[in-house]
Amino acid sequence: MTGILWKVKNFDVLTSRELYAIMKVRQEVFIIEQDCNYLDADGADEDAIHLWAEKYGRIAAYCRIFPEGIKYDETSIGRVCTSSEFRRQNLGRQMMKFALEIIASRFRTTTVRISAQDYLIKFYSEFGFKETGKKYLEDNLPHSEMLRD
Repeated sequence: MTGILWKVKNFDVLTSRELYAIMKVRQEVFIIEQDCNYLDADGADEDAIHLWAEKYGRIAAYCRIFPEGIKYDETSIGRVCTSSEFRRQNLGRQMMKFALEIIASRFRTTTVRISAQDYLIKFYSEFGFKETGKKYLEDNLPHSEMLRD
């Protein structure tokens, strides 16, 4: 896709404008669109690698990546979202490919555990994730734990 700029940064090198834009897109998607009242600033951003796509100076897609032992015993990916104005452009698929490449190169593993909203199980299965059988409500939305091994 033309005009897309992908960025990967640890928390300590994010600019204040980048952090503000990240928090804004996450709140737009998870809190406003999905009507979930939860604390987005959960104290885990400092331990994450932040991956996002920019277009027209705005965040189009975003996720955060964790090393082993932060969210799970395995590496993990979370807060996966695409801004409503940039959906249906395959940014989510491209972002997941990049996230898995980052995990393989930086953490030397292909094992990744995620918490997936149930309506995205098929999407994540395209990347080798399999349901673990652990299902639960998180922020009032049905989720399944998935593992890529």
